[in-house]
Amino acid sequence: MQRYFIYLSYNGKNYCGWQIQPNGNTVQAELEKAIAILIRKPISIVGAGRTDAGVHAKLMVAHFDSEAIPNKTEFVERLNRITPTDISITKVEEVKSVAHARFDATSRTYKYYVTDQKDIFRSDISYKLHGKIDFELMNLAAKTLFDYTDFTSFSKLHTDVMTNNCKIMHAEWTFEDGLWVFTIQADRFLRNMVRAIVGTLLDVGRGKIGIDEFRRIIEAKDRSKAGFSVPAHALFLIDITY
Repeated sequence: MQRYFIYLSYNGKNYCGWQIQPNGNTVQAELEKAIAILIRKPISIVGAGRTDAGVHAKLMVAHFDSEAIPNKTEFVERLNRITPTDISITKVEEVKSVAHARFDATSRTYKYYVTDQKDIFRSDISYKLHGKIDFELMNLAAKTLFDYTDFTSFSKLHTDVMTNNCKIMHAEWTFEDGLWVFTIQADRFLRNMVRAIVGTLLDVGRGKIGIDEFRRIIEAKDRSKAGFSVPAHALFLIDITY
């Protein structure tokens, strides 16, 4: 058996997230079904992480084990004919038998897109803001994230992780192509973490809380102290490093 990494992107609008679940269609389920058709046997794939319902990925990586695939380019082309139009396979490559798409990843990067303008062509991929927002102040608040590792206050409750510690390497608001974009990179992310951080930063930007209060929210290790979770449709997983 040979282990393969598969690289893909997807529009998460029609899916209940990445991971297979009993009560809704998922990206993982569609991908496993498509690969199983080509190799003619059931297959199990392991993703680099989970994305929640409605979240998109410009880059997701997963691994699976299979008999040798002699023509990987043709395999990708055939997969793309089988998978739905909102899932696109980029490449498949051989890796060592011990390589792991999730545990070998050293960082993940997400982008969250917001706008203060009515944009009918990008409303499906950006979150419409109302009122005046101070992005410079939000960037000052975002810098305080580097001082902490326990982000319980930004985690969905009752998850099955062993620790809520994460190392954040980058967190910044920038203006790109007419949209405000929050880019955040960390070694790992908790469920709902990015959307909760963005929602709480928006409270800073609206003047509801100050930077000191933002710090106290992190230190409280209490999800109820933080802001709301912004909608999923404007969140993209954009990179994974190994």
